Amino acid sequence: MYRTKIILQHNLPIILFFLLWEVVANSSLVNPMLLPAFSKVIMTLGGLFYSGELLTHTLISLERALGGFVAALVIGIPLGFLMGGWFRTTQTVLAPLFDISSQVNPFILFHIIILFLGIGETAKITIIAWVCIWPIVFNTAAGVRNVDEILLKEARSFDLKRWSIFYKIILPSAARSIFTGIRISAGYSFFLLIAVEVMGADSGLGWFILYSQENYNVEAIFAGAVVIALLGVTMDAGIKYIEKKIIIWQ
Repeated sequence: MYRTKIILQHNLPIILFFLLWEVVANSSLVNPMLLPAFSKVIMTLGGLFYSGELLTHTLISLERALGGFVAALVIGIPLGFLMGGWFRTTQTVLAPLFDISSQVNPFILFHIIILFLGIGETAKITIIAWVCIWPIVFNTAAGVRNVDEILLKEARSFDLKRWSIFYKIILPSAARSIFTGIRISAGYSFFLLIAVEVMGADSGLGWFILYSQENYNVEAIFAGAVVIALLGVTMDAGIKYIEKKIIIWQ
């Protein structure tokens, strides 16, 4: 009973939001063609998943988002350690380039990527990875820079090898900052889905929302948006769970 109460308290704002949505949509305050009732969106969502149509687009989008996100992880975390001062010469050389690259507008870059890679899956995953990589790089670098100097001095006084200092001191100390970057990037991966799939795609949730818009299917537009939001929330919850387990283990 207590656990149920805690869950309700934590999710009360969300519940109130959906209740307000339902009430407003069923009142005369807004045009139902612009804001369908939440119950109708859920019914549409159930029908689309039952038919298999929305499930197909969801799996395609999930593959693209995870592909770009994982690529950003594999590249971004090592680069973050390089930029964190652990390798000072490399940091000095790469810092200006990374600062400029992180400010490049992804939507302009998308056309350049299409020019070289075409409009296939590689281009879509690349643009998602490009946007996701920078929060990971900069948060990892910040975590490395903020490691307690006293701990490092004590580790060196015990004549620990460089790799041992990295594994036992740097990595655990930077873990929270790294996970912050990972969570931000996970959100970006789903945020970019709509933009990526609108340009040069014939499948995925972004394409499905655009197709529904062109056919004035408002319930389907909201259904697609709800799925994207749920994917983002689920992924964030999964990362938070992993972070909690790793931090406790450390």
